Amino acid sequence: MRLWQSLPDSHRAGPLEIALSHLIFAFFCPSLTNAESLTAFPTLWQIFLKTFSSSRGGHVPQERLRLALLLRGGRRMHIIAAWFASEFLGRASPPRFARSPTFAAYFFQGEQTMSTNPLIELTKLGQSIWNDNIERKLITSGELKRLIDEDGLSGVTSNPAIFEKAIAGSDLYADQLRDLAEKGASAQEIYEALAITDIQMTADVLAGAFDKSGGTDGFVSLECSPLLANDTAATIEEARRLWGLLDRKNVMIKIPGTDAGIPAIEQCIYEGININITLLFSLHAYEQTMEAYIRGLERRAAENKPVNKISSVASFFVSRIDSAVDKELEQRLSNSADDAEKARLKSLLGRIAIANAKIAYQKYKKVFHGERFSSLKQKGAQLQRPLWASTSTKNPAYPDIYYVEALIGPETVDTMPPATIVAFRDHGRARVTIEDALDKEREVLARLEEVGISLDQVTAHVLADGVRLFVEPFDKLLNTIESRANDIRNRPRSSGVATD
Repeated sequence: MRLWQSLPDSHRAGPLEIALSHLIFAFFCPSLTNAESLTAFPTLWQIFLKTFSSSRGGHVPQERLRLALLLRGGRRMHIIAAWFASEFLGRASPPRFARSPTFAAYFFQGEQTMSTNPLIELTKLGQSIWNDNIERKLITSGELKRLIDEDGLSGVTSNPAIFEKAIAGSDLYADQLRDLAEKGASAQEIYEALAITDIQMTADVLAGAFDKSGGTDGFVSLECSPLLANDTAATIEEARRLWGLLDRKNVMIKIPGTDAGIPAIEQCIYEGININITLLFSLHAYEQTMEAYIRGLERRAAENKPVNKISSVASFFVSRIDSAVDKELEQRLSNSADDAEKARLKSLLGRIAIANAKIAYQKYKKVFHGERFSSLKQKGAQLQRPLWASTSTKNPAYPDIYYVEALIGPETVDTMPPATIVAFRDHGRARVTIEDALDKEREVLARLEEVGISLDQVTAHVLADGVRLFVEPFDKLLNTIESRANDIRNRPRSSGVATD
């Protein structure tokens, strides 16, 4: 709607008001006019407040509401300027500044952008939002249901570190743990029972999202023991066992993208188990992951087994790569005395992880929108969507939603920890960015090699470190459970005889 065309005659301004409106536009949008003086801004601000709060004849209440909503969005400068233009300029056709991209983007599109939840806007762009956190309170308190209903959340991921924090830090597991300990269950058995209960409860809450998506979304993931990351046969057996115990169609079993994990992924897909491939850092490992998924489906198709009910995501880790690369860059910067070299090194800080992920997305498109997969797609096979993991910002020098905003695109998933979900809801901007500046991203990766840092070596290191970072909290969790179980078993039982 063009406000200046619908203004009543009572809004038509005299020469002074027109001049003032031009001047305030000069202040808020200096590129749009050549006004020479901005000294009148304080006076104009008072005029704005007085005008906005007044009840001038013919004022449209809905437009006040629109302005109030837009002001809450934080883009006050351009919105106030646009409002002044619509209030004071009684023109039959749009003035020059109203035809500008700034005016159109911030005023007419601003209402849609700023009055809605940015997380919901992400889903409209084809990206699913998953919660990288699980704990019993999230489920029993109704918070998970609220995230689904209000923020468009459509999945949950877990890992040993998340479960260690949840179980060790909450009393909500105490009764179940006590019952299992009194029955003589081992620490491993207790952990599995606690985790499976949480996963099943979460899957039930997500069932609506699963059904709504036609079985392509609404999943919760449980990881195979990280102690098995380098054992193919044991991983396959573990995946089968957990899949059977969970007994939910909207769960995924997480298998790491290690050398031993790749054949396990193929076999589990062939057996009809939903798989979330975790700890992917390198483009080579990602290519192997896609190949394993397709081979598993092709084996099923060759035996006339259905392929349409099997789901998989490939969890490509992001910020951990920058943490590793930036550390090496910072060390080289501190040792360099050459200004040109320092400039080259600084230009790579915080750039590698996003570039790596964007190139991975291009590989995804080539494979899953290519000729080979098309025959499986005709049989109903689902896309193995890339899932951006580790998208919380580790370096405080970078914006808190730095990685989320850079990797928005269709047919993707972003699993965010709670703090990142809150941050994006508060000040995120939803627009497709996954294919922005691809040539520059390729140049960034090439320059990294030119300065003598091998991305392959970096990703191999962070993969090994990633497995270790899951093993350590898992061991810690089992020790915590064992200690609590022993306390329960050794606690003297009451005789039930009253004493004076």
